[in-house]
Amino acid sequence: MLAALLLVVMFLGAMGVRRIQLRRTLGTFDASICTSSGKWMMAIARYAPGELEFLKLFSVSPIPVHRFQRSSIQLKGWRRPEEEEKHLVQPGSVIVMMSYEGRDVLIAMDYQTYNGLSAWLEAGPVAGVGTWRQD
Repeated sequence: MLAALLLVVMFLGAMGVRRIQLRRTLGTFDASICTSSGKWMMAIARYAPGELEFLKLFSVSPIPVHRFQRSSIQLKGWRRPEEEEKHLVQPGSVIVMMSYEGRDVLIAMDYQTYNGLSAWLEAGPVAGVGTWRQD
């Protein structure tokens, strides 16, 4: 019984250390992503070279559960959370609507982070120089 309790405490400690390390890394932010089943998952998102990655918030895994190639992301704008979404996302979040490889994706983040995401996408290579934008 004591061993099981010790394992639980160690797991929770590892999750806490991982979260602190990720949040201290430049280019990370808190977000929630709507999964294909329609459920919201709390995550830590990070800008990686050429990708936007989402890691589960409550996990010790260093492997992202969602990856979006920068060149294939198209922002469609943002909206306020609907009444049924308000308790599923962080307070003060906006719902960012984007398209990725032909499918719609919803991400919740604060408005300042949305501005950063928009700037990150716009700062990508110009078509014809390292071509990747097909607007």
